[in-house]
Amino acid sequence: MTLKFSATQRDRSPALSLTYLAILPPGLMWAQQGTTPGTPKLRHTCEQGDGVGPYGWEFHDGLSFGRQHIQDGALRLTTEFVKRPGGQHGGNWSWRVTVEPQASSTSALPLVSLFFYVVTDGKEVLVPEVGAKGQLKFISGHTSELGDFRFTLMPPTSPGDTAPKYGSYNVFWSSNPGLPLLTEMVKSRLNNWFQHRPPGASPERYLGLPGSLKWEDGGPSGQGQGQGQFLIQQVTLKVPFSVELVFESGSAQAGGSQALEQLAGSLLTQALESHAEAFRERFEKTFRLKEKGLSPEEQALGQVALSGLLGGIGYFYGQGLVLPDMEVEGSKQKVDPVLFPPVPLFTAVPSRSFFPRGFLWDEGFHQLVIQRWDPRLTREAVGHWLGLLNADGWIGREQVLGDEARARVPSEFLVQRTAHANPPTLLLPVAHMLEGGDPADYAFLRRAFPRLRAWFSWLHQSQAGPLPLSYRWRGRDPALPTLLNPKTLPSGLDDYPRASHPSPTERHLDLRCWVALGARVLMQLAEQLGEAEAAAELGPLAASLEAEESLDELHWAPELGVFADFGNHTKAVQLKPRPPQGLVRVVGRPSPRLQYVDALGYVSLFPFLLRLLDPNSSRLGPLLDVLADSRQLWSPFGLRSLAATSPFYSQRNSEHDPPYWRGAVWLNVNYLALGALHYYGHLEGPYQARAAKLHRELRTNLVGNVRRQYQATGFLWEQYSDQDGRGMGCRPFQGWTSLVLLAMAEDY
Repeated sequence: MTLKFSATQRDRSPALSLTYLAILPPGLMWAQQGTTPGTPKLRHTCEQGDGVGPYGWEFHDGLSFGRQHIQDGALRLTTEFVKRPGGQHGGNWSWRVTVEPQASSTSALPLVSLFFYVVTDGKEVLVPEVGAKGQLKFISGHTSELGDFRFTLMPPTSPGDTAPKYGSYNVFWSSNPGLPLLTEMVKSRLNNWFQHRPPGASPERYLGLPGSLKWEDGGPSGQGQGQGQFLIQQVTLKVPFSVELVFESGSAQAGGSQALEQLAGSLLTQALESHAEAFRERFEKTFRLKEKGLSPEEQALGQVALSGLLGGIGYFYGQGLVLPDMEVEGSKQKVDPVLFPPVPLFTAVPSRSFFPRGFLWDEGFHQLVIQRWDPRLTREAVGHWLGLLNADGWIGREQVLGDEARARVPSEFLVQRTAHANPPTLLLPVAHMLEGGDPADYAFLRRAFPRLRAWFSWLHQSQAGPLPLSYRWRGRDPALPTLLNPKTLPSGLDDYPRASHPSPTERHLDLRCWVALGARVLMQLAEQLGEAEAAAELGPLAASLEAEESLDELHWAPELGVFADFGNHTKAVQLKPRPPQGLVRVVGRPSPRLQYVDALGYVSLFPFLLRLLDPNSSRLGPLLDVLADSRQLWSPFGLRSLAATSPFYSQRNSEHDPPYWRGAVWLNVNYLALGALHYYGHLEGPYQARAAKLHRELRTNLVGNVRRQYQATGFLWEQYSDQDGRGMGCRPFQGWTSLVLLAMAEDY
């Protein structure tokens, strides 16, 4: 994976594809000197268990401005940037890093090193100019995408001041070892002691990089085979301080009658404050939280939710490992994974620390938030995802593109299988585009329609079930002796209980509902676009899938009083210790048989969640009953994923696999539930008043708990405990948990 930043935009159907650069934006590492014996702890990539935090974006507009705060022990770092458009190559931008002691810290002010680096991919020109004592005056360069440019690292100052502050400098220049190896390369070169000697103060020792600009590996001409360059400047000084980095584009500087004043110092401060104020005004105009009476704390939570999601958007490029579907009737031919051709992907990510890559079913929820803020970004992202279609119409559910991405993903999740689907949540923002009437959205949908139709057709045909209008997720785990219930990763609900014994007889309720939603959205789109042939094909399918008689026949379980999956199932399964194997699955009596699966939870609600039921449906009442029952799905913190009365509730799936979708509260499904309650609460019918009341109560519970947990921890979380509301799973999780903003705005 190669992360690059945008210079210009170029229209390429179906996406408005960005032109990206062959030089990376500067990166930042930092270390506290002298706090522990040996090499200082070097901070670089965002990791789940590194002890840093809380951290996250206070503001980020997705395009030209952001402010982020990072707590690291006794330190508080603030990183800010502003982009100033201009010229033919994207314009200029400036970046400020401020390091201060925590307000509560009583320890002596530490000595801190910041490491600013620039990396190139290949044969781009990069020329450093070094001044006295290892200080880089500037870095000039040229690429075909950027033209001429210059990086300038400004002298450090005290925060809020313009007077220079004394710093010690070290520099290192070598060939690019590859992004996954940058941290280790710097660690290995921090092996020389230097003296930090501010005037009038006692000297202090620090570990630094080699002190002169000496090219390693044979000099710049030795980089040869497109390996690229790695240039890093170390700045060491006492906190508190600020350091600014300025990027100036040659075409932007030459674009006007006057040379642009450098965006630094007080001019940068003014620009940052102006952008922050503009962000606040635009945020309120878009989401109207203050107007709706939400508290300042809730408004700040909404801004953080949006900013964290926008700040996690990335551009990925590389090859993914794919296992083609070679299944033949009656047998499975052994094949090896292959590398697909390199592809670009512009996408948000679920979590910068734990899931820093694209996930198909997450992205639809991400874009529900992003498109309210900037529809252009949503068109860009959806277009890139549709650009991943293979010839059959398949999109891999998890995009692990390139060596850097593969280095951070467990081996069992690296290979994407062309027989496996994922919930088509990209159709949720597509449906919102259909309702909005934006001419730019309409033009995008016209270009995207052939790919949307191919994607839906693949899903409808490849995941067909054993009976007409039934569907089955391909890719369930086999019934291994170590698994309580074989997982269904393609569904997105992972360990949510399905039939105890996987078989081709299964009928999956949630998948049928996703296909029904897809048929409806694609039919409406075809009608609006005047695609008569497609509308004629999709119309009858949509009507059949939304017919309650068909849904009842395949999925209503009279003995359970709810909709359910169907398959070869028994509840008499449990994990028992059996030395030396550990926990193993034991199947008792009654033996498995074809029946509805007793697993009341999120799956049971899908006809309601996706608004497939008529407001007068007799099935709506029982679903509201289980939703509102505290013994079933209702909790003070949101709807739990699995009923508290289920034998699978909070149960491990294996000795090493804790419960995931077995009781915890998840924001994405709770958001769908709020939307459905709001929908039925505004339609005449026997359940209108009850739905409206439940909407108010669920919204209060859900938003209140996310706010309390954010105030207590500084993070949005992957999931929340239905027992006490505490955040669980990975953090920060500013993917679909950012839907809390739309819940506060009552925007469904």
